[in-house]
Amino acid sequence: MSSDGPEHSQILADLRREGQPALAAHFEQLRGRLARIATFRLDRRLGGRVSESDVVQEAYVRAAKRLDHYLTQPDPPPLFVWLRMELQQQLIDTHRAHLGAEKRDVRREIGLGGVLDPDATSRAMAYELSAHMTSPSQLLRRAEQLAWLETTLRSMNDMDREVIALRHFEELSNEETAQVLEISAAAASKRYLRALRRLQEISAASNPADSVQ
Repeated sequence: MSSDGPEHSQILADLRREGQPALAAHFEQLRGRLARIATFRLDRRLGGRVSESDVVQEAYVRAAKRLDHYLTQPDPPPLFVWLRMELQQQLIDTHRAHLGAEKRDVRREIGLGGVLDPDATSRAMAYELSAHMTSPSQLLRRAEQLAWLETTLRSMNDMDREVIALRHFEELSNEETAQVLEISAAAASKRYLRALRRLQEISAASNPADSVQ
């Protein structure tokens, strides 16, 4: 489900002509987007041990080693979608290395559409939704609020929750979301609108003064 646009074609031509230097240049242009994804997806229990910049850099090393494989695919996905895939695998490896004892069932680490553990997605979304709580009284309630949000988010359909994570928190376009989840752009758009309504309800319930825009 790759893009046929001129930008995609030009990037592929650059990579095939120049190889690693071209990958390095294009990666730098996408580093900010990848860092945002790493920040969202990196388990908060790893704070102080692993930084998002470490994970992004390791993802680059992984991608550089696999560049030939990417370029020899019959229909390579857009570079950003492929790099996000490599970043996702690096996140899985990082979580295994540091939280292995707490993540014994590795079958749950990759779910539908190759996405990360649905529980991890719920946890990351709950953390982001509660991040605006800053007053002392709110901070005292935050652990309880996080648990409530995680439980509520888990009640959402897995695909709908992941569409929200990709569009709202990773800030992917609708087309990129469709490519990641291997569904049509129309289906991704419909799921996003439906799931966003549910997320707004959850956000409003967690703090009526702040709902997702």
